Amino acid sequence: MRAAVTVLAAVLLGVAAEAGARPVVVLSTTLGDITVELYPDEAPITVENFLGYVRSGYYDGTVFHRVIPRFIVQGGGLTSDLEEKRDGLRPRIPSESGNGLRNAVGTLAMARTSSPDSAAAQFFFNLGDNDVLDKPRALDGVGYAVFGKVTAGMDVLHRIEGVKTAVQGPYTHVPLEPVVLRSIRVLEP
Repeated sequence: MRAAVTVLAAVLLGVAAEAGARPVVVLSTTLGDITVELYPDEAPITVENFLGYVRSGYYDGTVFHRVIPRFIVQGGGLTSDLEEKRDGLRPRIPSESGNGLRNAVGTLAMARTSSPDSAAAQFFFNLGDNDVLDKPRALDGVGYAVFGKVTAGMDVLHRIEGVKTAVQGPYTHVPLEPVVLRSIRVLEP
């Protein structure tokens, strides 16, 4: 059954079903580029969802609105005026947090509300080994679904990690100078 889901996800993603063929994306930010390899075998629904947003241009112009040193850099859903980007928002997806991938340094995971199956567009990069975000250790027992890993650009994440932040409206840890996600492009295998 898992093999059938993997092949189906590969077909839906436009990815060769050959072993080892994984999608790669490049996030272009105002502080540099970050290259990420995605894991459709472990998180097929999450990767399909993320690539749908990428291919539609949804992330273009959004900001990293939550930067907590040694913890996470979060973005993918707010405009520069800290309004939720609603145009193009897709339905929420089920959690794939039990996929065997850990919230380790340099991994990419889906953000969500307190409801396990509430991930939509927002994502975060782990700046530390955040095992408290892993299923079943997470406080809520569910955890956060990892679906990729940085292969180049950790220096960019560290630059983002070093920006000054403050409370702005309902958000904490917001960069005082916006860090904009200009675009994300898929590097086809």
